[in-house]
Amino acid sequence: MTNPIDLGDPRVGRAIGLVWKEAELLDDKDYPAWEGLYTADAYYVVPIDPTTEDFAASLNLVYDDATMRHARVERMMQGYSMSAVAAARTARTISRFTVVDVADDRITVRSAQIVTAFKRGTTTVVGADLTHTIHLGVDPGEDRIVRKVARLIDSEDAVGASGYML
Repeated sequence: MTNPIDLGDPRVGRAIGLVWKEAELLDDKDYPAWEGLYTADAYYVVPIDPTTEDFAASLNLVYDDATMRHARVERMMQGYSMSAVAAARTARTISRFTVVDVADDRITVRSAQIVTAFKRGTTTVVGADLTHTIHLGVDPGEDRIVRKVARLIDSEDAVGASGYML
């Protein structure tokens, strides 16, 4: 069950700040810095089934551990990769934050994301519900993403190559 956001709780502010920082890095195509926001054992998941929680046993558009995230970053940065050729320009809006769980060193927040992308003369809009689990370090600069799940609102429809990360 999600709870209303408590902006007076510094853990909540840190979590929101990290989610927004991730969005900024992705829009700026700063993929090495984006990769650095994740813990070594983190997963980045884009499931097809909108209700699944068993990502390892489900079909996913993306199910990346550290090795796969790094390979994805390499592909996005190499000019000869289909995902990097004419990569889409994006602008993300993330809002509707709710707290799922909070502890001294970990917080899980849900939010809604709209990505507007422009590639090869075409603008597309993609909506997703995000869930970020974040390990809170001693200092905010040490906060890292443990798990990110991006549930596309149209995940069960045909999905074309996007040229950007969610």
